[in-house]
Amino acid sequence: MKIIVIGAGMMGRAAAYDMARSERVQSVTLADSDEARLGHAIEQLNKLAGNEKVRAVRFDAADAGAALDVMRGHDGVLSCVPYFYNLGLVKAAIRAGCHFADLGGNNSVVQQEFEQELSAQAAGVAIAPDCGLSPGMASILGGELIRRIGGKADALRIYVGGLPQKPRPPFNYQLVFSVEGLINEYCEPAKILRDGKVITIEPLTEVESFHMEGFPELEAFHTSGGTSTLPETFQGKVGECFEKTLRYPGHVSMLRPLYDLGLFSSEQYRIDGAMVTPRQIMARLFEEKFGGNDPEVTLLRVEAKHGDVTASFSMVDSTDDRTGLTSMMRTTAWPASIVLQMMIDGQIAKRGGVRQEIDVPAQLFLNAMAQRGITINYSIESGTTQPALAAAAQEN
Repeated sequence: MKIIVIGAGMMGRAAAYDMARSERVQSVTLADSDEARLGHAIEQLNKLAGNEKVRAVRFDAADAGAALDVMRGHDGVLSCVPYFYNLGLVKAAIRAGCHFADLGGNNSVVQQEFEQELSAQAAGVAIAPDCGLSPGMASILGGELIRRIGGKADALRIYVGGLPQKPRPPFNYQLVFSVEGLINEYCEPAKILRDGKVITIEPLTEVESFHMEGFPELEAFHTSGGTSTLPETFQGKVGECFEKTLRYPGHVSMLRPLYDLGLFSSEQYRIDGAMVTPRQIMARLFEEKFGGNDPEVTLLRVEAKHGDVTASFSMVDSTDDRTGLTSMMRTTAWPASIVLQMMIDGQIAKRGGVRQEIDVPAQLFLNAMAQRGITINYSIESGTTQPALAAAAQEN
C-alpha cells in the first residue's frame, strides 16, 4: 500500500515512522509546506525505520487543488494538520479515490466530514475522522466495553491526559500536541450524554479527583471534542457518556479565568492598526510557556458501568528513549496509522463514514497496539487487571 501523511509535525512524523516499518506499506509520502522541517523529518524517519520508504513532497494543506494532485496514486491519506484543514482534505481524498483518516478534535468539522459519507460510498472510499488517542483509540475501547458488558451501560467514562513526568510550576503542564488542538479543547463546548440525552456543556467544568496507581492525585475536567460520535451512537443504550482531560491539581483553576475573560476567542480586534484575535495571542504564549522536551507520560482509562459490573481498559505509556518518540506521539499517531491501514487492506470493510466505536474490529486493533509495545490492560468486576492480550509480539 502507498500512503500519504499530511503534516510533518510531531504526529505526522510518528505516523510516517509507524507506516515505514510495516511490511505491508510500500511507500510513505510525507507532505508539508515547510521545506526545512520536511528535510529534517525525512532524514530522521528513514534512519529510524532502517529503509528509504519515506519521501518528501512540499505543498500547502489549504490548497485543495494541490492536495488532489498529491493524493492521486496513493491508497490512503492521513491528515496530521490542524482540524480546520480536514474538510477540504477529505473532499480531495474522495475525489482521488483515497481512504482518509485524521486526528480530528473539532465536533463541527467532524460532522461536516461525515456529511461527505454518500460521496465516499460512491467512490468506494472509507473516511474516519477523529482517529487519534481520544477521540480515536478511546472510542474503539469504549465501544468494545459496551459490547463486553451486554450492549447497554449506565455510564461510559473516559479519562485521558498527557503530562510531564516532572511538572514545573505554576501550570505543571507541557505542550504535547498541536497548540490549536489544545486551545480548541479549552474553548469549545463539550458534547456528552446525560440522563440518556445528548447535550453540550461548557469546557473546563465539573472538576473531579482522579487516581491512577503509581501517580499522585490528578484532576479531571470536561474539554471539547473527546467524545466524537459516542453520544449519538450510544443514545438510548448508555445513560451517561463523557470524556475528561487529566492535569495536575490546580491547572484548571488557572485556565478557567482565561476562558471567562475571552482570551481563547477568535473574535477579531483592531490593535494599533493590526487585526488580531485573543486566540492568536494565547497560542503564541502557550507555545512559549508550555513548550519543552522533557520526558512525559500519557494516561488513559475508559470505563463502562452497568449495575454492579464495571469494566475498564487502562493504559500508561511514556516517552521512548530509543526512538525519541513521546508517548503522546505513539498513542495518538499510531492508532490513526493502524485504522488507516485496516481500511486500506479491508480489515475495516465499511465504506463511507467509519465510526470507530462500532466499525473498527477492536481485538485486531488491540493486537496491533500490542505488537507496537503499547500495553492496554482490561479489568472487570473484581478489579483484577490482566493484559488485554494473552500474548503478542513486542516491538518498539
